[in-house]
Amino acid sequence: MLTKEIQSAFEAFARGGNIASVNQITAGLINATYLIETDKSEKYILQKINTFVFKNPAQLMENIVGVTKHLSEKIKSAGGDYKRETLNFLPCQEGTYFYRDENGGAWRMYIYVDNALTYNKPKNSETFRSAGKSFGRFMKLLADYPAETLHETIEKFHFTPSRYENFLKAAEKDVKGRRAEVQKEIDFVTEREADTHKLTDLIAEGVLPLRVTHNDTKLNNVLFDTASDESICVIDLDTIMPGLSLYDFGDSIRSGANTGAEDESDLSKIGIDLELFEAYADGYLSETADSLTDVEIDNLAFGAKLMTFECGMRFLTDYLDGDVYFRTTYPEHNIVRAKNQFRLVEDMEAKMDKMNGIVMKYKEKYKK
Repeated sequence: MLTKEIQSAFEAFARGGNIASVNQITAGLINATYLIETDKSEKYILQKINTFVFKNPAQLMENIVGVTKHLSEKIKSAGGDYKRETLNFLPCQEGTYFYRDENGGAWRMYIYVDNALTYNKPKNSETFRSAGKSFGRFMKLLADYPAETLHETIEKFHFTPSRYENFLKAAEKDVKGRRAEVQKEIDFVTEREADTHKLTDLIAEGVLPLRVTHNDTKLNNVLFDTASDESICVIDLDTIMPGLSLYDFGDSIRSGANTGAEDESDLSKIGIDLELFEAYADGYLSETADSLTDVEIDNLAFGAKLMTFECGMRFLTDYLDGDVYFRTTYPEHNIVRAKNQFRLVEDMEAKMDKMNGIVMKYKEKYKK
């Protein structure tokens, strides 16, 4: 496992000590990730950045280091443990926070957070409430960070009108001749065109503020303490960009409060789990109620619907394009995913009054 490439990258960041063991972590889908333990019993995460996805590692790391240093200062001033409550990246010998190897590969390294684990799905409502608190605290601590100084690491990542335009182009080109078989799903999207620009219209009107957003708020991007089972740290910071709080809240609900798996083909198993939705809203608003505006809070439930709709639209777009973006394991995988997300959208629409009522309950509880 210890290659010349890994050895040279480690040495670029090393602060003493030699590599005693290397273990590849295969959970992530984008970067190549390795757990390094030294002969001094120090542990680090060494990552080779996927420069096909993240074409400018300098800007990527400028975002991440700026945000994590800001978080560290906030955590320290509150008496917290910054070594466990945020990621801590190391500069290489040249002073930059990424290293270019002889083949042009880009690497980074940060201190491993020991005695922590992740979950792919909530094991109970308390797990999801704790994740809501963690992502909420992340948002609150960065409320005064100048979002406009951040680079857009993936252009128009959650800009739903752009996703809709891409969908229309894919449906028109129909490069694989699949349009006829998915006309029902195409109609589902076009009937909800107004949803695609609701939030961007509010941005244009000046009533929704851009914030520092994580943009990939799946449950497995939160570390939980192995002893207390409390959430302690938000990880996977590559998509930190200017965005909306509604994107982060919405994507957590989309991925964590679905009663079935994201690629479940039996649509009778798909719906919004209101108990999990309430638990997450409770945790999230317990941290953010005083830092979010009324317009933000009042649109949180819609944000969950929009992020689910956007994700389904992206799966459908990729199916029409011939499965060129998302990894698939069988030919119908993307259209199964799209139908899954659209069924979740339908259930959210049926339960939107209840979802809004839950948000208002915790807005009243926590907003001073």
